[in-house]
Amino acid sequence: MKERVGSAGGSGEVPHMCTAPRRPVAGLWSLRRLRHGGHSGDITGPCQDMFSKMATYLMGEMTATSEDYKLLENMNKLTSLKYLEMKDIAVNISRNLKDLNQKYAALQPYLDQITLNEGQVAALEQAAYKLDAYSKKPEAKYKKLERR
Repeated sequence: MKERVGSAGGSGEVPHMCTAPRRPVAGLWSLRRLRHGGHSGDITGPCQDMFSKMATYLMGEMTATSEDYKLLENMNKLTSLKYLEMKDIAVNISRNLKDLNQKYAALQPYLDQITLNEGQVAALEQAAYKLDAYSKKPEAKYKKLERR
């Protein structure tokens, strides 16, 4: 059976391409032309060797591409898992922040009372200093009178 060069016939196999095409392709030598052109060498062996090596090369390229896609798939899966972990962490942080805000809101009246007490303590402290200063004046006068 003679096949055209490059036709795979849909079988998925590498076709035997060392036979003459059904019709000559313009600009290419057909085996018939070589046979009748006086060339004595048989090119079937080198042709089969070339196509075998080409098939090996192409299989290597396809395998490498397939491995690249598998690597990308694994990387995508790992990235997806990392994003899920980060989402869980963000949800936990958000929940904890809400809890802290609620606790702060519950403590706010006490914090306001502390601020008010702090102001009152400062005013009381000033009153105590004034009272101390006032009490020193009569004491000094009394001591002065005692010495006379």
